[in-house]
This record gives sequence, structure tokens and C-alpha cells, in this order.
Amino acid sequence: MLSNRWTIGQLKLAFHLYCRLSFGQLHQGNPEVVELAGLIGRTPSAVAMKLCNFASLDPAIVASGRKGLAGASRLDRQVWELFQADWEGLAVECAQLRQALRAEHGLPPEEADEAAELPEDFTGATRQVLIEQRIKQQFFRRAVLGSYAGRCCMSGLSEPGLLIASHIVPWWQDPANRLNPANGLCLSALHDRAFDQGLLSLDDDYRILLAEPLRRNADPFVCQVLQPLAGRPIRLPERFRPEARFLAWHRRHVFVDSGVGDSAAVSSGEFV
Repeated sequence: MLSNRWTIGQLKLAFHLYCRLSFGQLHQGNPEVVELAGLIGRTPSAVAMKLCNFASLDPAIVASGRKGLAGASRLDRQVWELFQADWEGLAVECAQLRQALRAEHGLPPEEADEAAELPEDFTGATRQVLIEQRIKQQFFRRAVLGSYAGRCCMSGLSEPGLLIASHIVPWWQDPANRLNPANGLCLSALHDRAFDQGLLSLDDDYRILLAEPLRRNADPFVCQVLQPLAGRPIRLPERFRPEARFLAWHRRHVFVDSGVGDSAAVSSGEFV
């Protein structure tokens, strides 16, 4: 008899999907749930239940008053911890697992796989590096936008073409957390630029901090669109809530009014 136990590979793929969907999409009718079920030989309802098991382990889900599905296994918890320890490695591994399973089932590569769009003169190691970079970028974007239900957390904008998965601590500054969704904010292109330039930041209570150059700017657009943001709380994500240590780093090292609202200490060796 075949064991009905979930394998570590199946659980990794399930958690990979959990990261990319919003909380309201964790159901058996979701086409992506149905697709994964077919790839790993399980029913859509079984996959949906496993996604809800992962939700029960998510501190942000629990803090919001919602509940996942009780009964998460020791292996479920192990997979959760594996991702927390190596977001980049697991994102690439899961993308490769999915492509291998699709090939086994006679399915074409996923549309999200942009490898075919790379110029033909990119070959060998260079091509592989570029493919992996795109896999990582796509994972981070899906995870962050999914966490915020596809809306800018400051303005509420929901047009996908104008939304950016913005890093709190820049990707080059902290390699271990490049793909950690808790190091991301869903922002419009405008708010992303202002955040990146240190004109906007967040305090420990997720209230928006406005730097002095914007506070004293008399431009009508700034007065109408940006200045009213001061002191407002952001729209919190459904999961992967921004970590205080990342916000403290941004206030200290990026925010123009450095130190304002910085109540969380960052150890000197945290981010080099």
C-alpha cells in the first residue's frame, strides 16, 4: 500500500504556494491549488487543508484573530522553519521541483518562467544565474503582493502594474533576508520611491513617518497626496508582518530624519 503521508518535497511545494496566495485564496477551487494537487498526486481539498495548516503556524494570521486549520504536523513546522532559514534556496528548489513535475506530466514550462525570453547568447553559468534571479524576484513579488492582498499598504492602490514588492532592508544589504516576505512592503511605484529615498518610513506601530523635506514641501501634489499620510497606520498584511528589526534598520540607515520613532534597537552586527 502506498503511504498517504506527505513527503518533505510535497510540503515544500505546498508552503511555496501558501506564500504566493492571499489568505482568501486558500481553497480547493483555486486553479493554482488544483494544479499543484495534480502535480503531486493529491486532491485539491487535501492541498487546501495543508495550506490552512500552514496558516495556523503564521503569527500574522493568528494575531489578526483569524485561524488556520488545526493539526499542523511536526514536518509542517519543520518546513516552515526551513523556509525561514533559507528563503532563497527554497524558492529556487521549489521552482525547479515544479518544473520537473510539469515535465513528468507532459506539461509545458510555467508561463511565469521567463527563461525562454533570455537572449540566446546567455548560456551556461550566466544563463543559470539570470534564471535563478528571475525565480527569486518572482517569488518575492508574489509573496509580498499576496500578503497585502494586492494593495499598496499606504495608499490602497490595487493596480498590479503600479505595485512594487519593496524591500525594507535593501536586498544587497542583507542576503539572508532578500526573499523573506517579512522584509517586504507592497507599495505603489511612487511610495516605493519615497520609501527607498528615505522620505517615508514606519515606526514600530506601523504608522507612517514623513521626512522633513516632505513635511515642509508646498507642492500641491505633495500636500494632497503625501502629507496626509503622516501618522497614519499602514494596511497590515494578512501574513508575514514586517519585522521590527527591519523597520528599525530602515529608520536608522535610510530615513532622512534618522532616529525619529526609532524605539527598536538594532545590534551593531545585525546588517552590515
